[in-house]
Amino acid sequence: MNELIVLSDVSDGTAVLTLNNPARRNALSAELMVALTHAIESASENPGVRVIVIRANGPVFSAGHDLRELVGHEQTEYEAVFEICTELMTVIRTVDQPVIAEVHGLATAAGCQLVAACDLSVASEDAKFATPGVNIGLFCTTPGVAVSRAVPRKKAMEMLLTGEPISAGEAERAGLVNRVVPAEELEVTTRALAERIASSSGETIKLGKDAFYRQIEMDTDAAYRFGQSKMVENLGKVDAKEGIQAFLDKRKPKWST
Repeated sequence: MNELIVLSDVSDGTAVLTLNNPARRNALSAELMVALTHAIESASENPGVRVIVIRANGPVFSAGHDLRELVGHEQTEYEAVFEICTELMTVIRTVDQPVIAEVHGLATAAGCQLVAACDLSVASEDAKFATPGVNIGLFCTTPGVAVSRAVPRKKAMEMLLTGEPISAGEAERAGLVNRVVPAEELEVTTRALAERIASSSGETIKLGKDAFYRQIEMDTDAAYRFGQSKMVENLGKVDAKEGIQAFLDKRKPKWST
């Protein structure tokens, strides 16, 4: 991992990964995306990490793809950039730990995609979100994959067709953001959310996150059949047995993970 581009800090069960290229508005260059992917994978493999937070240094969360990589090159180079981006977004979804975006300033294009791809997001009141590719002749199709799965279809299309930014409050109402707080409370609110999640069984969170993303793409009948099988599987886990017994005993559970 290039520590100059992505910083990593692990404490109290949370890995905080910081985009650290403010001079380039934390543009998602191929180098930064590879570094962030590796940082997420490394954090996920750490048995002490229960939650991953992605944040950024500087006034902007991320301005999206580095446009210098999207002009004047061969098609194979463009294909490589988007393949790297897809790998990053996929890793966020498939790692065991929940991933939280801590957003301030602007999150545009692939930066907005990054927020939408995270499991949860907390934003400061000054945050804005946009998919403005249409304004430069490059429709935000891949950002639209994540955004359209996070917000209602018509809202996603409005963002994609107009490129107009939406406020943090509007993003919260649309479902792109879970919580909006004053800028001075952003870090502490995100950490509190991470700590709340980290207090649960890692084994249970892992099973639940995987099951959530698998069932959400199914029709309702298939989702229920899948869900009931996962509930039965979950009941066979050590932490489910411990958690239920602890509840019945009126004591705090002792998780295995």
